[in-house]
Amino acid sequence: MKKILFIMCGIIILLKANETYNLTISVKELKNSIGVVQYSIYNKEDGIPDENFKNLYLQSSSSIINGNSIMVFENIPKDIYAVNILHDENKNKQIDKGLMLPTEGVGLSNYKTINFFNRPNFKNASFILDKDKQIDIKVNYF
Repeated sequence: MKKILFIMCGIIILLKANETYNLTISVKELKNSIGVVQYSIYNKEDGIPDENFKNLYLQSSSSIINGNSIMVFENIPKDIYAVNILHDENKNKQIDKGLMLPTEGVGLSNYKTINFFNRPNFKNASFILDKDKQIDIKVNYF
């Protein structure tokens, strides 16, 4: 009996360790429907800020319809994540800049505004993915 109980506990632990969830990200009120929205997911403290998209975990892009975009990432393991979006109007997969500031829209999970006093970092942008989740990200234009 103890052996069966031990095996069942082991199976439950393995199943829990392999839990995955869906993350739906919504971006509304883009200034236009030109280009795409690029979605970047991070899972490391040193991930954000990441202007060159070198420290990311997952990345994909989605079209814009009537100033809105949505992306669903499926089967993501339970962990702590942060999301960065880019309104990539020219589809070059880069954050284009003018005088130090982005010329295209950007946004982060848990951020309503981004400025010199509210600089992006992983700690403030992060959230725990431990169930299917939907987040809305506000795009900031400078």
